[in-house]
Amino acid sequence: KALVLLVIACPCALVISTPVTVVSGLSAAARRGILIKGGVYLEDARLLKAVALDKTGTITEGKPKLVAWKPWDGADEAMVKHAAASLAARSDHPVSKAIAIDLTDAAEVHDFKALPGRGVQGTIDGRRLLLSNHRAVHEAGICSAELEAELDRHAQQGRTLTLLSDDTRVLALFAVADTIKGSSKQAVADLLALGVTPVMLTGDNAATAKAIAALAGISDARSDLLPEAKLLIIQELQRQYGATGMTGDGINDAPALAQADIGFAMGAAGTDTAMEAADVVIMNDSLERVAETVRLSKRTHVILWQNITLALGIKSVFLVLAVFGTATMWMAVFADMGASLLVVGN
Repeated sequence: KALVLLVIACPCALVISTPVTVVSGLSAAARRGILIKGGVYLEDARLLKAVALDKTGTITEGKPKLVAWKPWDGADEAMVKHAAASLAARSDHPVSKAIAIDLTDAAEVHDFKALPGRGVQGTIDGRRLLLSNHRAVHEAGICSAELEAELDRHAQQGRTLTLLSDDTRVLALFAVADTIKGSSKQAVADLLALGVTPVMLTGDNAATAKAIAALAGISDARSDLLPEAKLLIIQELQRQYGATGMTGDGINDAPALAQADIGFAMGAAGTDTAMEAADVVIMNDSLERVAETVRLSKRTHVILWQNITLALGIKSVFLVLAVFGTATMWMAVFADMGASLLVVGN
C-alpha cells in the first residue's frame, strides 16, 4: 500500500501541466507568425481591455505615395525638389521614403538631425532647412491662414501633409496618401467582439486621422501626437480600462510599446527599436494577429486549467482507492504516467 501511495503521489503530471501548455501555446503562435517573447505575455493577453493602434504601417499599409506637391510663397521649384529629396532620403519614415522615391534629385546633407514627432532637419548648400509636419511649422510661427486652408483641403481627403521650410518661411508642401490595410477593418471588428476597445494614435492631423479611423471602424482616434503624448495616453487608457496593449512599428511608438501591458510590434515593416521594446512581434504585419493572440491566450488559459484539473483529479481518485486498499500497482502507474501522458496529449 505504501508503494502504491508513493507512486500515485508522484507530481509529474501536475508539474508538467503548466510548462507543456505554455510551450504549446507559444509554438502555435509562432506557426501563425506571432513571436511572443515569454509565457507571461501569452497568459496575460487574455486580460487586455483596450489596444492602442498606431496609424501608419499598422492600420494603413505604411507604403504611402506622393500624390501632390508644389512650391510655396514663390520658392524656386528646382531648389525645393532638390532640398526635399535630399532630406527625405536620409529618413526612414514611410512618408519621407515616399517623397524620396518620387523626388530623386538628392544631394549631400550636413548636420542632419531627426526631430521625433516633427520631422528632420539639415543644412544643404549652407542653408538650414526643415522637412516636417504641420505642428513644427506652427510652433515656428511661420504658418499663414492661406497655408492653413491649403493644408485643410488636402487633409479632408485623408492625406498626410509634409512641409519644407527654412527659418523664416514655408517653401513647399507635399501631400502623401496611404491606403488602409485590407485586414484592418476585420481586425478591429475581431477586437470589439472580444471585448477589447481599439483606440487609434497618430502624429498626423485630425482630419486625416478621422478619415482613416472611420474606414477602420474605430470610434476613438487621437491625432497630432508626439511620442511622449502617446505614452501619456497609454497611461490614461490603463487607468480607464485596465490592461492595455499597444501596436506600432516606428521609433515614435517605442515609449508607448514599453509602457503598455503588452506591446505588439509589426515585424516586417517595423524598426529595430519598436521590435526591441515590444513583447510580441507580428511577423507578417497583419493586424488580425492581435485579436488572434488574445483568442490564443484565452484558449491556453482554458487548457491550462483543464490540465491542472486532470492531474489533480486522477490522482485524487486513485489516492482514495489506495487508502482503502483497492488500488493496485498498475492503477498507481496509470495515475502517475497515464495522467502525465493525458496532460501532454491535451
